[in-house]
Amino acid sequence: MSHELVCMLTESVENSILVIRGKKVILDYVLAKRYGVATRVLNQAVKRNLELFPPDFMFQLTMDEARALEAKECQGKHIRCRPYAFTEHGISMLSSVLRSERAIQVNIQIMRTFVRLRELLA
Repeated sequence: MSHELVCMLTESVENSILVIRGKKVILDYVLAKRYGVATRVLNQAVKRNLELFPPDFMFQLTMDEARALEAKECQGKHIRCRPYAFTEHGISMLSSVLRSERAIQVNIQIMRTFVRLRELLA
């Protein structure tokens, strides 16, 4: 992967990270798009393996949170259901349930971005 592409991916990942309930998260539909799967497919894989996703790894937004997000982030896109929010640890777990080469590569890039952000804040 070229250095330019890695920088673009890292910047894109950074822009996808939201702070909800005091946790840095990426929403299910954003992750699904990166993994190249439908949001429904991602959520089905998670639901088949719920024991891998405790509340500190993943949580579902409340309707108020989803509405606030819709007003703030989605710029005219309507959220039809309450998205799931994945923390860094939850995202790390996703590669084990999605089991694709792309999921592994995307997760590596996301993990590197989280680490880099922590280093910048330290």
